[in-house]
Amino acid sequence: MQDSMISKLKSIYDRYHELSQKLTQPEVVSDSALFARTAKEASDLEEAAGKYEEYTDMERQMNEASDEAKAEEDPEMRAMFEDEAFACKKNLEKIREDIKILLLPKDKNDERNCILEIRGGAGGDEAALFAADLYRMYMYYCERHRLKYEVVDVNETELGGIKELVLSISGKGAYKLLKFESGVHRVQRVPETESQGRIHTSTVTVAVLPEAEDVDVEIKDEDIRVDVFRSSGAGGQKVNKTETAIRITHFPTGIVVSCQDERSQLKNKDKAFKVLRSRLYDYYSTKSQSEYAANRKSLVGRGDRSERIRTYNFPQGRVTDHRIGLSLYTLDSFMMGDMDEMIEALTVAEREALLAAEDEQ
Repeated sequence: MQDSMISKLKSIYDRYHELSQKLTQPEVVSDSALFARTAKEASDLEEAAGKYEEYTDMERQMNEASDEAKAEEDPEMRAMFEDEAFACKKNLEKIREDIKILLLPKDKNDERNCILEIRGGAGGDEAALFAADLYRMYMYYCERHRLKYEVVDVNETELGGIKELVLSISGKGAYKLLKFESGVHRVQRVPETESQGRIHTSTVTVAVLPEAEDVDVEIKDEDIRVDVFRSSGAGGQKVNKTETAIRITHFPTGIVVSCQDERSQLKNKDKAFKVLRSRLYDYYSTKSQSEYAANRKSLVGRGDRSERIRTYNFPQGRVTDHRIGLSLYTLDSFMMGDMDEMIEALTVAEREALLAAEDEQ
């Protein structure tokens, strides 16, 4: 193992025990905010600290067995100690690989809640209908993982499709679970409105943003305009007669957020600010407006058929993720939220790419 890697792990181990000691100090215990921060940092370091102990203990056992083998005159006993040393060496190699993964740069947003946006792209009514299908797919996925989802804003069509939908999703590791969904999703199927039985290709764009905390982004009153208007919908009873919908315009960035899902103007306003903070956090996390525009394009594209991350082929019952070249022939269950195999494969691919980048340095 590289000296720098074990040195870094030793620093983490020392910091973990320093924090553990602090958690027993009266001045820390009496300060609930300080105690919570200290406990959170200790919890984040606990796995790596345990792995350092495992590494040093296994290294000690290997060295002891090796020394015993060198000192032993009896051939059978020497062979036994050599076997023990070899087994410890193999275990050390496995622990080293675990440590490499533990020390990879962490996405600071992984444990955050997230905002998920779905928009119909190329394909008209069929794209809107598939956007509604993706909405249901994510609902089922959230339920499987005990994530709470809430509609912030939705623009529906007369046929039951969705032109645009904004969801707030909360729960442990919500962003980590859903961040790979950002991009263009292409569907190939025979639409219900198609009388000739021809297969159509349509697209839907998805963007997943980490939810920002109040302290992450400062929103000045003079930088925004809040408009109140009547909620709109597909028609009939879905249209509100009172002005409860909220639209917030952020002048410095040009970002506009609407929320009309709640009947309460105050609740709509709270939801709209939550989305605005997340979009601004995404905006200011990049170095410039041009990088922001490029980043958004990479996330949601323009909805063209060629800009895709995943294809849902209904005639073949196949879903293919083009980033990792993985095809699953379980489309029916996938659309019911059984997405774990795909998301795990994407997570592994990301980890392997990070490891390859680390090895090149």
